[in-house]
Amino acid sequence: MSAFTQTRMGSALKDAALAAVITLLLASIMVGMKTETAMGGLILKSQWQMVAIMVIVVFIGRLIMSLFVFQGENALSGAFKTVTPSSETLSKIGKLVGPALLLFAVTLPIYGNRYAIDLGILVLTYIMLGWGLNIVVGLAGLLDLGYVAFYAVGAYSYALFAQYFDLSFWICLPLAGILAAFWGMILGFPVLRLRGDYLAIVTLAFGEIIRVVLLNWYEFTGGPDGISRIPRPSFFGLEFDRKNGFADFFGIDYSSMHRVIFLFYLILVLALVTNFVTMRLRKLPIGRAWEALREDEIACRSLGINTTNTKLTAFALGAMFGGFAGAFFATRQGFVSPESFTFMESAIILAIVVLGGLGSQLGVVVASIVMIGGFEVFRDLEDLRMLVFGLLMVGIMIWKPRGIVSSRAPSVFLKEKKSVSGDLVAEGEG
Repeated sequence: MSAFTQTRMGSALKDAALAAVITLLLASIMVGMKTETAMGGLILKSQWQMVAIMVIVVFIGRLIMSLFVFQGENALSGAFKTVTPSSETLSKIGKLVGPALLLFAVTLPIYGNRYAIDLGILVLTYIMLGWGLNIVVGLAGLLDLGYVAFYAVGAYSYALFAQYFDLSFWICLPLAGILAAFWGMILGFPVLRLRGDYLAIVTLAFGEIIRVVLLNWYEFTGGPDGISRIPRPSFFGLEFDRKNGFADFFGIDYSSMHRVIFLFYLILVLALVTNFVTMRLRKLPIGRAWEALREDEIACRSLGINTTNTKLTAFALGAMFGGFAGAFFATRQGFVSPESFTFMESAIILAIVVLGGLGSQLGVVVASIVMIGGFEVFRDLEDLRMLVFGLLMVGIMIWKPRGIVSSRAPSVFLKEKKSVSGDLVAEGEG
């Protein structure tokens, strides 16, 4: 064994040991001691076996990453590249994946049960949110950690309009999007000169401000009690009731699944509209301005592009689609409260965009299925679910550092439209 190899192995072992010690300190407090409800009060239950498993997993994982990923070239990624198809082959496969997923979504209510359809509604909601945030983060390169605020604005807009003015879902849906876009512009003005981490901090604060206002304005928003009995949407005026409703009008037997299937197709249509508008905007001058802003803001200004309008339109349009999704969330749940719009929701939506690949519409779909569906697949693991799922996420990001879909289709081309590697696309610094 050469001196270089010994030095590299020693450095890797030292790094892995340090990571294991940090894991031990954190896991001892957060996992090792668990409180459970018992007769007479709470009891303290130890889980040191799980702590030991976490320490061992972190040590081995960090050792492998230090040896093959962090030092020198990414050997794991290189090994995967040797066995995975070429970018041209993947591009051809990708053209078939989109229609196949769409066909699967359209036919799911035909053969799926209630659980599968409910899960599909949840996944489609996050796909729509991911596509909305992808405008801001993926196309314009503006790091937004408070996207859940627009989701909340849309949900509460519909809930409040329905409660105070007795307006239907179809009237409130565009109003929710307009109000969310308005708040997106309000956020955009103060952060026009901010970039990178500073932009992220301000957007994070904006999201928390909205949540705290909803939590404390008890007389108007209901505070922590939330708003209940939110009206459900109707099918061209036909309610999904047992009598004189949808079933009676079409002469079919009543079923509670009719409303669930209708909600599924409703969010599917909303998501498809979001995708269509985003793809069309990307080919317009405003879309090319977003991409120019993402690549280099200084060069963007030197070309005469109004960066103020470019940023505001990105914030406003991204927020509008978040507002639409929020209105759907409110009508589907029939209840909204501030607990549904925490920072964790923003983190999940941002993780979907980054994991799928910044600027990739198909990547958002795949990442939503992996992340939201992944939680359900590992539900039987109980406490270890988050650990296993987190490890898989780390593995995917090591394998695909620029996202699951790491190729990008250019919005403008001269002779032939060729997909380019994600490595050639700037991630943006806001």
